[in-house]
Amino acid sequence: MRVVLQTSFAASRKEPLVEMLNRVHQGFVDAGLEPFIRFNLADGMMVSTSIVDRAVKRYPELARFVTEAPPMPGMQPTRRLSNGPLSDGANQAIPYETLQAIAAGVPRSFPFGSVAIHFHSPEFGELLPTMTIQSPMMAGVRISDSWWVNGRQRALSACTVAEVEAGAKKLPAPAGAIATVLAACGKAKKTIQAPLPENLGEGPVPGVRLPGGMAAPSAKPELAIAVKAINVKYRDRMPEIVKEAPLPHDLPSTTEMLQVGSGVNSGPKKPALEEVFKPMGYSIRGANAGFTLQRRTAANTTLMLSLDTGTWSHNLTAMFLVYGLGFKAVLSLPPTEKSAGGQYRVGDAEHWRKIVENLGALVAELERTFVPEIEATTGPSPDWYQPVSNG
Repeated sequence: MRVVLQTSFAASRKEPLVEMLNRVHQGFVDAGLEPFIRFNLADGMMVSTSIVDRAVKRYPELARFVTEAPPMPGMQPTRRLSNGPLSDGANQAIPYETLQAIAAGVPRSFPFGSVAIHFHSPEFGELLPTMTIQSPMMAGVRISDSWWVNGRQRALSACTVAEVEAGAKKLPAPAGAIATVLAACGKAKKTIQAPLPENLGEGPVPGVRLPGGMAAPSAKPELAIAVKAINVKYRDRMPEIVKEAPLPHDLPSTTEMLQVGSGVNSGPKKPALEEVFKPMGYSIRGANAGFTLQRRTAANTTLMLSLDTGTWSHNLTAMFLVYGLGFKAVLSLPPTEKSAGGQYRVGDAEHWRKIVENLGALVAELERTFVPEIEATTGPSPDWYQPVSNG
């Protein structure tokens, strides 16, 4: 079976973009590979002066790469320099030194709204044509740098394709030239697995949305369809499930909690999560604006509780996810019988503790009913399968 591995690496804004670019490029050189470099350098959405025009004035040979075609159907036209398929310079290379000089000017001389640079060589493999629109799923190494309200955002990721034998306990480790390039990328933060079907056949294939938002064709389409039916049944029954749990605390409704000021602070949130979910076998990791709780069952099914606690709003959105080879199920969890799901005000420390205890009871009920019904339909997943692993 082919498995796509999308690995994110630590990417600090303190490291100039050109230094990161040179580091990745040198990794390919050290590995004896000659990468083809794709690039997309776009103006911001609200600019008075085109940075694309500024770059072309400095480097006139880039004029053939200017395009304003929408990057994807339904998206707004964006003026950019690109050697992608919508440009007159599609699949044409530019001297590395030119790209290097432009990267050295980001963001001062060339404050592009977004920068994406992709290194590819055949050793990384080629992915299905239907997946190439998902840039993080393009085989090779990708660097991105973009503007956001709190400053420039930087990302570095690599996408490889592994072949795993039936019955294998672990995925094969990267070797040879690929290992050399990945070592140059630095410290891995997390890896997302996307097992692919043996063949797509005719007609559409059910997709599985992976952690991080990417989608891939299901490796087991028949399981994806069966699990979706179970998922819909439990989603429609959620009000009954909440009563069957039952929840230990009768918390106010969503409307009532809106009367609580957004300035009310719950303090540290992790201790309450550890108290309730560690005994249930869940690991707990903090994210930018929330937490991810995760454990594996004896059937190698991965259970995840995703908690978005908000950056400014201090509202909670809770999702329970079930992953196995070729399928995913997801349910929105209401922290009270008086809520239909969606956002719910966190409130103070005592209210947060009660929310967590309610979620613990609800997750325990789903582990008693929802998860076993899925596993009875799908059977176990392979030992090597993990939708996402850290480090």
